[in-house]
Amino acid sequence: MDPLVIPILVAALVVVFLVASTVRIVPQARRYNVERFGRYRRTLQPGLNLVVPVADRINTKLDVREQVYSSDPRPVITEDNLVVNIDTVLYYQITDPRAAAYEVADYLQAIDQLTVTTLRNVIGSMDLEETLTSREEINSRLRAVLDDATGKWGIRVNRVEIKAIDPPHTIKEAMEKQMRAERDKRAAILHAEGERQAKILTAEGTRQKDILEAQGTQQAMILRADGEAKAVELVFQAVHRNNADPKVLAYKYLETLPHLASSDNNTFWVIPGELTEAVRTVTHAFGDRSAAGPPAPVPAEEEATTDTSDTVAGTGTPQLGAAGRAVSLDAATAADEAGKQAAAAVHDAKAEAEAAQSTQIPHRGRTSGD
Repeated sequence: MDPLVIPILVAALVVVFLVASTVRIVPQARRYNVERFGRYRRTLQPGLNLVVPVADRINTKLDVREQVYSSDPRPVITEDNLVVNIDTVLYYQITDPRAAAYEVADYLQAIDQLTVTTLRNVIGSMDLEETLTSREEINSRLRAVLDDATGKWGIRVNRVEIKAIDPPHTIKEAMEKQMRAERDKRAAILHAEGERQAKILTAEGTRQKDILEAQGTQQAMILRADGEAKAVELVFQAVHRNNADPKVLAYKYLETLPHLASSDNNTFWVIPGELTEAVRTVTHAFGDRSAAGPPAPVPAEEEATTDTSDTVAGTGTPQLGAAGRAVSLDAATAADEAGKQAAAAVHDAKAEAEAAQSTQIPHRGRTSGD
């Protein structure tokens, strides 16, 4: 073996070692702090870097990307002396690798402890309800304090978020009962409001219904009154146009008497004094006709009308009496009694008329024989 091979190999190894010790490749978003003989020299940037072998060495390797740090739940006392467990989430970024490596021994622990103390100061000035509803305010106050304290450490705190606030179990039960009571209250209010609106709408509907029914009844009564007025006017005009004598008027008067007792609610009614005059007029009418001569044959339609009128008068004509005297009998009984008396008067008048006619027939026969 050649004695020069070994020295050449040793020299090559030394050269390789020196080259490897001189060249440093830094990845992206990384920073390396270099010390020369134990003193900070410089910070290596991403890419290819050269250092002095043996004299320079890399002390710390830092990641300058935004980091997320989640702390463990810590007990915090509120202003109303309630213990709640709060855990936070911290978003930070290293802006000065030299300060982060040499200004603080452990920046994560320092940030955690500073977060806890600041959180206790902030929560200690709030009660439980304000703590649960003021997360944005707590976050902004924490961020302001941490950003001011960590600036000299070469760290920028971007965001601080409260991840959870856990009150004691008894407080949770009380809060649940309170929320349940609030929900029941809102439900009762909504139910009562619904019933109120329903009653209002029902009352409005009933009012509109009553108004419409009243208007309909009013229109019907007006139309009925107009019709009756026109009918009375037509009857009045017909009577005066045909020049009706008192006999016809008296007969129509007797014909309308049964309508006085036609209602079931009539228990007391008055018989007018003109009733006797009307009966007397009818009686004289039959008498005058018998004196004038034999009665003319009555058509079938008038007989039917007379029979119907007699039947109605027999069932509903009130009892005859003195002029203006009130009768407090039952309406049906009074009507029957008045009908009977009127029928008897008409029957007597017819009998007298027939008797007078029969007496005149033999006299006429003797006259013609002579």
